[in-house]
Amino acid sequence: MVNGVGLNIGEEFTDIDFNSIRLEKRFIKTMETLAGQPDKSIWSCSENRAEAKAIYRLLGNDGLRREEVLRTHREATIKRMIESKQTILAAQDTTSLNYNTREKMEGIGYISDKTLGVNIHSCIAVTTDGLVLGLLAQSSYNREQAKDDSRTHESKKVRSLEEKESYRWVETFETSTADLPEDVKVITVCDREGDMYELLDAVEAKKQLFLIRVAQNRITVDNQKILDMIREKPCIGRVEITIPRDSRKNVKERIGTLQIRCDRFDIKRPSILNKVKTLKNSIEVWVIHAKEENPPDGVEPIEWFLMTNEPVENFESAYERVCYYTHRWKIERFHFVLKSGCTVEKLQERSMDRTTLLVLMYSVIAVLILNITYIARIHPELSCTVFFEEDEWKVLYCAANKTKEAPQNPYSIQEAVTYLGWLGGPKGAPSDGLPGVKTIWIGLDKLNTLLVYKEWLV
Repeated sequence: MVNGVGLNIGEEFTDIDFNSIRLEKRFIKTMETLAGQPDKSIWSCSENRAEAKAIYRLLGNDGLRREEVLRTHREATIKRMIESKQTILAAQDTTSLNYNTREKMEGIGYISDKTLGVNIHSCIAVTTDGLVLGLLAQSSYNREQAKDDSRTHESKKVRSLEEKESYRWVETFETSTADLPEDVKVITVCDREGDMYELLDAVEAKKQLFLIRVAQNRITVDNQKILDMIREKPCIGRVEITIPRDSRKNVKERIGTLQIRCDRFDIKRPSILNKVKTLKNSIEVWVIHAKEENPPDGVEPIEWFLMTNEPVENFESAYERVCYYTHRWKIERFHFVLKSGCTVEKLQERSMDRTTLLVLMYSVIAVLILNITYIARIHPELSCTVFFEEDEWKVLYCAANKTKEAPQNPYSIQEAVTYLGWLGGPKGAPSDGLPGVKTIWIGLDKLNTLLVYKEWLV
């Protein structure tokens, strides 16, 4: 690890404590094996039958505690946060894993009215320049019944927060920010599903910061609606940003020009929560309105209403918050790598406990893949030794360049990622830019295979 930016699977868990040195060594070896070919099954990525059986014995060992895996990785993540010396964006979101064909799995539940599976709610630490540092929290939940018809709509509305599935947003905030060093500035970042007054109040109570996309046209203490008011404000400036692709709408990544408006409001506690006397009567927020000008033909313009409790007093600070929010997309990429690159929906475990443990293990691997991908763009000058051992970067060079003459000195991480791209996909033109996460995990898979036969290459 260099300057708190690199993540190495072997070093990540050196402090793990299962009260068994043998178990700890086997766990680290297993993580390295899974990371080598994350899209393969345990049998396929194992070196031989004996290793595969050893991994399954490990997963069945009661001493392998999920909490200890998360604790160790979280502490390593916090160390990287400190060493980065940047503001940290704690982005949280939920993804659903479909196990509809695993109806006999112990502890299986519903993620919708007809679908069996589990919901995974995660919080990742991202620097303001876009580097994913690790997981700060992860939890899982599902429903025992496909649909609960026993309660009326009104009775559901008056349930306590702890009884609701939406409590995960508050719980994850509290878990992700627990025991953080005081000198590390953290901003909790959520999409519209996180627009909950209870979450805003919880962040305020801990004197922390939030940046949340507005979902509700909240009422101010003067009985005005914030979205109606902010739309009427004059534009204070325009910015160009990269708008991520929307795979659900088949819209490509693009450069968009956004109009920026902002203002301060005092929003009041919703009337439905008036009985919850622990919640503040009102919260001071700044709302930023960012709307795209002249989108491509047939494409709906993006329109964001962002809410923060950190003062936004000019165009520069509003623009900064918009840029921060664009990094929330990293958790969407995290889910993409977890489901498509690590294929966690293909897990065949017999219990939900073992499944969620493996999902956590693969989550660390997904973070590693994201870390490698973005570090080459943000810190291209770093040495490839941030991630790769000597035999690895030599084999990577030889395989990518189709030569048996390995370099004597390590090259840059940008070159290493380019070589992974050549292994993971067609060798593109320099104007194509650096490879994306999908090409990276395919390249890592092929590199791991080549390392078995490295004596033929180097």
